[in-house]
Amino acid sequence: METGSFIRGNYRIWPRIQTAVQLIYPPRCLGCGALTESDFALCGPCWSDTPFIGGTVCESCGVPLPGDPDGHRIECDDCMKVSRPWRDGRSALLYKGRARALILALKHGDRSELARPAARWMVQAGRDLFRDNMLLAPVPLHWTRLLKRRYNQSALLAHHVGRETGFQVCPDLLVRPVRTPILDGKTAAERARTLEDVIVAHPKRRHRMQGRDVLLVDDVMTSGATLSACASVCLASGANHIFVLTLARVAKDA
Repeated sequence: METGSFIRGNYRIWPRIQTAVQLIYPPRCLGCGALTESDFALCGPCWSDTPFIGGTVCESCGVPLPGDPDGHRIECDDCMKVSRPWRDGRSALLYKGRARALILALKHGDRSELARPAARWMVQAGRDLFRDNMLLAPVPLHWTRLLKRRYNQSALLAHHVGRETGFQVCPDLLVRPVRTPILDGKTAAERARTLEDVIVAHPKRRHRMQGRDVLLVDDVMTSGATLSACASVCLASGANHIFVLTLARVAKDA
């Protein structure tokens, strides 16, 4: 068979294979499992129940704020009180309701397939952060937690954000040699003290960030203590400017 005929034959067969796969494994909603029109999507009710962030946001962390932009830098109360070592930050979702359930499924429920659509939401939310030759790096996990979970959800998100944007990703730019206690329930000050000197630059990767803008990727930002620790290490290692992009932001109730 000639090469051209073989290729044309494959093009005719491929749509049939796709149709067969869709009949056997029809696309389902990431949230509730209902049938959807496309893969890696949310159904109508789940989409409306997922708190996507839009409109006016804090330029440091991405939390939604009332009012309209006025040409000046806008920050939330938390970011005005705490000096952030990064330049700008964005988040795709508020950490509540359907979004919280999806993130917990990604983080603890072995739902790694959620990282791909989540990264697309993050890219949309973080479009103003992107710079030429930017290096992407996930917030690291201690090896014991990585062994238990089998993957770092932040590294998965960074990988897919990199695929969507074309930016280089260094999954082990930062490492966490010290295991810290669970930070849930701790105050911002307690989180900051707990994270002192527990994150370092990988000695064989440090050179990759020198003189470059770095985008730190994480699943959730609460107080920002972990991201601050990571950003400070990057700056001390010679990075240019630091930006942060998270899937979700914990926000105080109005």
